[in-house]
Amino acid sequence: MLIKRKSIEAEANKKSGVSSSPRRKIKYAPVTLSEMDGCRYLHFGTEWVQGAMRLRKPDWLELEYAQQMMAWMLFIPKPQHIVQLGLGTASLTKFCYRHFPETLVTAVELNPSVIAICEAMFKLPDNDHRLQVLEMDGEEFVNEHSRYGTLDVLQVDVYDATARGPVLDSAEFYQACADCLKPDGILTVNLFGDHPSYVKNIKVMKFVFDQVICLPPIHDGNVIAIAFNDRVKFDFTALFERAAEIELLTKLPAKTWVNGIQQAIQAKT
Repeated sequence: MLIKRKSIEAEANKKSGVSSSPRRKIKYAPVTLSEMDGCRYLHFGTEWVQGAMRLRKPDWLELEYAQQMMAWMLFIPKPQHIVQLGLGTASLTKFCYRHFPETLVTAVELNPSVIAICEAMFKLPDNDHRLQVLEMDGEEFVNEHSRYGTLDVLQVDVYDATARGPVLDSAEFYQACADCLKPDGILTVNLFGDHPSYVKNIKVMKFVFDQVICLPPIHDGNVIAIAFNDRVKFDFTALFERAAEIELLTKLPAKTWVNGIQQAIQAKT
């Protein structure tokens, strides 16, 4: 996960006098692991789960919210460049890397310990001509003008140790995300529906993006928001056909994503 602003790490840095100077050492919450029922989990020193991997299926998306983060596949079958802000257990990064063999996949993670633990314990592949895992701030990444208009997909899952609200949620941040996307690009964001940050994030995304759709909450309270740079006219017959293709190729429950989009559209009418 990408870590910044009002987090355990930020407070620790503030108390110790850490500034933006590269000479100072940034402090992070401890990276910890747990295992249960054949799954390995990542934590930041708390009970909150930051990601999961099934040991017998290391490239599978174990958590339901992570599966829903791939809902952009309904609209973009052959992306050229996918970016993930917040590495977690590298589940989304690995899945995209395996299932899109002709696509450039980039993951951006601020905490070097998260990158190291993903390499050692979560089967993260080495960087190559298609895969780049960058140790940097996600906000700095999207504010690099050379990236504007170059991304097909941007997946944002940026939580700190408390794991109750995204740590990057400003209008400036979401505008930079939109600027990085191609005109038909899509942003997916992991939110908590029962947290005050949810309303703020949705309001800002609707201000920045032409269209925002939220899938129904899952049992853990996560809500995946899908933001489109250009407004989409939904053809649900075509979407269900595309969902059937996705399920055949990946085993992801893509038809439920289409059902969720339908529910969201109907709720607005």
